Amino acid sequence: MSKRQAYFDNASTTPLDPRVLKAMMPYLEGEYGNPSNLYAMGRHARAAIAEAGMTIAKLLGCRPDEFIFTGSATEADNLAVVGAARAHRAAGNRIIISSLEHKGIMAACDALEKEGFEIIKLPVGKDGIVSSDEVKKALNEKTIIVSVTMADSETGTLQPIEKISAVVKSFRGDKPLPYFHTDASQAAAYADVNVEKLGVDMMTLSAHKLRGPKGIGGLFVRRGVKLSPVVYGGGQQGRLRSGTENVPGIVGFGVAMGLNEKSKRAEGAKVKKMRDALEKGIFKSIDKVVLNGHPTERLPNFLNISILDVEGESLLLELDEHGIMINTGSACNSESLEPSYVLTALGNPYEFVHGSVRFTLGTDTTMADVDYVLEHLPKIVERLRKISPLDLSMDQKKAMSDPRAFIGNQTPHFLRKKQIKAK
Repeated sequence: MSKRQAYFDNASTTPLDPRVLKAMMPYLEGEYGNPSNLYAMGRHARAAIAEAGMTIAKLLGCRPDEFIFTGSATEADNLAVVGAARAHRAAGNRIIISSLEHKGIMAACDALEKEGFEIIKLPVGKDGIVSSDEVKKALNEKTIIVSVTMADSETGTLQPIEKISAVVKSFRGDKPLPYFHTDASQAAAYADVNVEKLGVDMMTLSAHKLRGPKGIGGLFVRRGVKLSPVVYGGGQQGRLRSGTENVPGIVGFGVAMGLNEKSKRAEGAKVKKMRDALEKGIFKSIDKVVLNGHPTERLPNFLNISILDVEGESLLLELDEHGIMINTGSACNSESLEPSYVLTALGNPYEFVHGSVRFTLGTDTTMADVDYVLEHLPKIVERLRKISPLDLSMDQKKAMSDPRAFIGNQTPHFLRKKQIKAK
């Protein structure tokens, strides 16, 4: 195992900013009061929560009472979709989502389908974009909520949230429904998350994607939106999320959001430059590589590729031996051997999906890290291909002009499997 480490999995989680930890420490030590109590220590905790809420609300362009702290982005997604569905069951039963949604949306919709709700999963183009026209076609009078991720956690493709919002609002007219929700937990580190500009009714965020602590997320809920709680108890968080608040986590979330807002533009330009160098280096040094997702409309730190004739898991383990940490897709799917539903939704053949790897850069990534990957990855691919049972061929001319040309609903005619004779 290499002593050197190069972390390329910032989509899974980011390192905690030391300034965030410093802000959290008082509430992990001396200021440990329960914010529901009226004595001084409780009031101090309550004030800390209020300050963090005001910081986040200012950055989102909303009111402080329109932001609900949750235990994770998954919980926030559940509150948005399940909360809206159950609160408006009498008004309709249709829920529209994209086929790229986070598992927190997908699993919640699977549960709601068993309760009698109709789940419509919107298709995407080969570049991973959700068409606003497809949203318009799917809307009907029974639609309760539309949920489209701002950027999926595997390819980082950015969705046209403002256009989709305009379609939903136009259909809604003077009626309260349908609501429009987006999960911005992956996008918030680099994208504009002003809720007024985006035109969303609800939006999910997560602290640990922003160099904040794990175990704390949140949901913007526009005033007037009615939800049923999914957690019951003492009635905290406007009765939408009961339970004693995670004061250190909330404080850290607020600080992380503030720091991220100040640096996101410069950091975005920095990581994009390194990401582009990594992408260019890989395509130059390794043949039969396909880009997954949109080539330009994606988060600046994301690079998801399929390297043909190898397994993504094998690449991950080999790179790990050199201290290089990547992923084969969303961390929420890492325990499953099933093909990535996100990459499958793009129309990728099975062989492409299983050769996919995701590099996501971050604040601590350096060009030396990029060079380190480019030093080892080609050698690893060459070695793994020698023992691979696959031999997929592709039109090199097309690959040079447009790697996306190989993303279709069926295995392209220029792919073939190596014939393996029985011994």
